[in-house]
Amino acid sequence: MANSRPSGRLLIWLSFIVALILQAAPWPGELELFRPSWVLLVAFYWVLALPHRVNVGTALLLGLLWDLMLGSTLGVRGLMMSVLCYVVALNFQVLRNLSLWQQAILVALLTLAGKLVEFWAEYLVSVITFEPERLWAVLLNFLLWPWLFLLLRRMRRKFSIR
Repeated sequence: MANSRPSGRLLIWLSFIVALILQAAPWPGELELFRPSWVLLVAFYWVLALPHRVNVGTALLLGLLWDLMLGSTLGVRGLMMSVLCYVVALNFQVLRNLSLWQQAILVALLTLAGKLVEFWAEYLVSVITFEPERLWAVLLNFLLWPWLFLLLRRMRRKFSIR
């Protein structure tokens, strides 16, 4: 009898699609500054949990999809996500052994670095100004990381994604 469980790759990509949908969901104007980087957080989890399956190439593809979805300069978020996921993949064994709150602090710092890389890459190709208010999303990413980590870990264990 065939196994009725969905495949691991399908569930990983389904989580990325949900993250892209959450990233595109509209927020009220005054709360737009607090929009978390759902795609980045989900990519961090999968690179941390399964670095042999989700890696820099996946992050680049997700970043390009994110750029297409936003209609921004193609490659800016792809560059940002691939650089950050490379750092996570390079140090995944160290990051796995940290407590959840220590991981949240590092995720916040990586998100901050990502926002700066995103600004720098966008600045090279167009005329934009730095808006420090955009960095409030880093705080929300810090607060969301433990919840998202536990949710995705539960899904990974329930469906035996390896």
